[in-house]
Amino acid sequence: MEADGREIVTIEGLAQGDTLHPLQKAFVDYGAVQCGFCTPGMILAAKALLDRHPNPSEEEIRRGISGNLCRCTGYVKIVEAIQAAAKMLAS
Repeated sequence: MEADGREIVTIEGLAQGDTLHPLQKAFVDYGAVQCGFCTPGMILAAKALLDRHPNPSEEEIRRGISGNLCRCTGYVKIVEAIQAAAKMLAS
Protein backbone atom coordinates (compact mmCIF):
# COMPACT_ATOMS: atom_id res chain seq x y z
CA MET A 1 0.00 0.00 0.00
CA GLU A 2 2.76 2.44 0.84
CA ALA A 3 4.26 2.02 -2.62
CA ASP A 4 0.99 2.65 -4.46
CA GLY A 5 1.60 5.21 -7.19
CA ARG A 6 5.36 5.28 -6.66
CA GLU A 7 8.19 4.06 -8.81
CA ILE A 8 10.10 1.04 -7.50
CA VAL A 9 13.57 0.28 -8.84
CA THR A 10 14.95 -3.22 -8.36
CA ILE A 11 18.54 -4.37 -8.82
CA GLU A 12 17.64 -5.46 -12.35
CA GLY A 13 16.31 -1.99 -13.12
CA LEU A 14 19.67 -0.29 -12.55
CA ALA A 15 21.37 -1.75 -15.62
CA GLN A 16 20.81 -0.22 -19.04
CA GLY A 17 20.33 -3.33 -21.17
CA ASP A 18 23.61 -5.24 -20.99
CA THR A 19 25.48 -2.29 -19.45
CA LEU A 20 25.81 -2.48 -15.69
CA HIS A 21 25.20 0.58 -13.52
CA PRO A 22 28.51 1.92 -12.10
CA LEU A 23 27.57 0.56 -8.66
CA GLN A 24 26.95 -2.92 -10.06
CA LYS A 25 30.23 -2.79 -11.99
CA ALA A 26 32.18 -1.55 -8.96
CA PHE A 27 30.79 -4.34 -6.77
CA VAL A 28 32.05 -6.88 -9.31
CA ASP A 29 35.39 -5.13 -9.91
CA TYR A 30 36.16 -4.69 -6.19
CA GLY A 31 35.11 -8.20 -5.13
CA ALA A 32 32.26 -6.87 -3.01
CA VAL A 33 30.05 -9.74 -4.15
CA GLN A 34 30.56 -13.03 -2.38
CA CYS A 35 27.51 -15.13 -1.66
CA GLY A 36 25.28 -12.47 -3.26
CA PHE A 37 22.56 -12.58 -0.62
CA CYS A 38 23.05 -8.98 0.54
CA THR A 39 24.21 -7.54 -2.78
CA PRO A 40 20.89 -6.21 -4.13
CA GLY A 41 20.09 -4.44 -0.87
CA MET A 42 23.62 -3.06 -0.52
CA ILE A 43 23.65 -1.71 -4.07
CA LEU A 44 20.20 -0.15 -3.81
CA ALA A 45 21.04 1.40 -0.42
CA ALA A 46 24.26 2.75 -1.93
CA LYS A 47 22.33 4.15 -4.90
CA ALA A 48 19.93 5.96 -2.57
CA LEU A 49 22.90 7.32 -0.61
CA LEU A 50 24.75 8.51 -3.72
CA ASP A 51 21.58 10.11 -5.07
CA ARG A 52 21.44 12.21 -1.87
CA HIS A 53 25.20 12.61 -1.26
CA PRO A 54 27.31 12.17 -4.41
CA ASN A 55 30.61 12.31 -2.48
CA PRO A 56 30.02 10.58 0.86
CA SER A 57 32.67 9.96 3.47
CA GLU A 58 33.46 6.42 4.60
CA GLU A 59 31.40 7.03 7.73
CA GLU A 60 28.42 8.23 5.66
CA ILE A 61 28.70 5.14 3.45
CA ARG A 62 28.77 2.84 6.46
CA ARG A 63 25.73 4.60 7.90
CA GLY A 64 23.98 4.48 4.51
CA ILE A 65 24.31 0.71 4.23
CA SER A 66 23.80 -0.03 7.92
CA GLY A 67 20.33 -1.48 7.36
CA ASN A 68 21.84 -4.33 5.31
CA LEU A 69 23.80 -7.15 6.89
CA CYS A 70 26.65 -8.96 5.18
CA ARG A 71 27.99 -12.12 6.73
CA CYS A 72 30.76 -12.68 4.17
CA THR A 73 32.85 -9.59 3.53
CA GLY A 74 33.42 -7.51 6.63
CA TYR A 75 32.22 -4.49 4.58
CA VAL A 76 35.67 -3.25 3.50
CA LYS A 77 35.26 -4.25 -0.14
CA ILE A 78 31.68 -3.01 -0.15
CA VAL A 79 32.76 0.43 1.09
CA GLU A 80 35.61 0.52 -1.44
CA ALA A 81 33.21 -0.36 -4.25
CA ILE A 82 30.80 2.40 -3.25
CA GLN A 83 33.67 4.92 -3.07
CA ALA A 84 34.82 3.86 -6.54
CA ALA A 85 31.28 4.10 -7.95
CA ALA A 86 30.91 7.60 -6.48
CA LYS A 87 34.05 8.64 -8.38
CA MET A 88 32.80 7.01 -11.59
CA LEU A 89 29.45 8.76 -11.30
CA ALA A 90 31.10 12.12 -10.61
CA SER A 91 33.14 12.04 -13.81
